[in-house]
Amino acid sequence: MAVKTAVSALGISVLGAGFAPLFYVGTRGVALLSSGALRLPAVFLYVILVCGMLGTALERIAYRPLRYKTRLSSLITALGVSLFLENFCSLDIVFSSAYRPFPPLIARQELVRIPSLGITVSSVFVVNIVTLALLLGLLWLLVQKTMTGRQMRAVAYNLRVASLMGIDVDRVIGMTFVIGSAIAGVSGILFAMNYGILQSPFLGFTPGLKAFIAAVLGGIGSLPGAVIGALVMGVTEVFANSVDSNLGFAAAFLILIVILIIRPTGIMGRRETEKV
Repeated sequence: MAVKTAVSALGISVLGAGFAPLFYVGTRGVALLSSGALRLPAVFLYVILVCGMLGTALERIAYRPLRYKTRLSSLITALGVSLFLENFCSLDIVFSSAYRPFPPLIARQELVRIPSLGITVSSVFVVNIVTLALLLGLLWLLVQKTMTGRQMRAVAYNLRVASLMGIDVDRVIGMTFVIGSAIAGVSGILFAMNYGILQSPFLGFTPGLKAFIAAVLGGIGSLPGAVIGALVMGVTEVFANSVDSNLGFAAAFLILIVILIIRPTGIMGRRETEKV
């Protein structure tokens, strides 16, 4: 098993090294050829493709060998993979750790401005909201209304029993990694559009940590719960920042601790009993 995993990792690494120039050319091509109204959709499609391939490679190398191990092993592996990607991409021969300006994919225009309430709605904000709502709706339809979604829920509930029922566990989990990586890539583009100047290798650490807190706060496995958890955490953080800029992130953790003490399964989580 170890030899098979090593050979698979070596093969994927060689393929990655071979495709790296193609990724570079593709990135430059998308940036130069796409313009106007087509630029943002072209970037989204390209990011979905690249991040989906990256998610597939990571699942094959880092997660598939731990398929039937304890969940703690997978959690530690996830942290290790995250740290590896961040530090590897921060090397000078890759992306470096320098702050870089993010190119404007759409013109930033103020659509609504209410100075008395401190409310400003820009075109970037509208694109963020519409894109996130569309992605969330499509993800909900996939998980709740399709056979693939039923298989995902079955594997998440009990992996071994799902495999005994004829579900191809490796295929389902691999597809889940592709979908999750693609959505994460689109989210990174939306995040970068808001802030403009970024330290790209470490771009996802803080949003990823906040997303994890929101998911736990809303209830692991519940899409509506994740949305509610994100809204609760976001409003709390903004309100805390208005009092003191150092309180924002701490307030989110405080809310998480209080919610988990009162309701350990999260806001929308369901309590489950195990038969012995």
